[in-house]
Amino acid sequence: MLTGDGNTTADVVARELGIDEVIAEALLNGDLLGIVRARQVSQATMRNIRQNLFFAFVYNAAGIPIAGGVLYPLFGMLLSPIVAALAMALCSISVITNSLRLRTQRLGDGVSPLAVKKP
Repeated sequence: MLTGDGNTTADVVARELGIDEVIAEALLNGDLLGIVRARQVSQATMRNIRQNLFFAFVYNAAGIPIAGGVLYPLFGMLLSPIVAALAMALCSISVITNSLRLRTQRLGDGVSPLAVKKP
């Protein structure tokens, strides 16, 4: 249960309703759309995590055999350890870059999910 009520009230209500997990005193500042935005942010974050996992899996599924020398019998090519290290760094950079896209994504209300509200 997510509520703006105090801990005591939230615990009593949760106990009566049989709810195990309680988060009380959430700061919505009177804006109930904050709940919608939080859900949209969590959905966008999970989508981004799945993209990153898929990309890293495909990249490593192809890259590890190549680094291990699978191309040597066919083409006589070996991958230099320096090039392999650079390739792994590029994989990490691409995952980070994809994650940073969350900063520019707009939600249904046109607000960036990671926008900082000024007091």
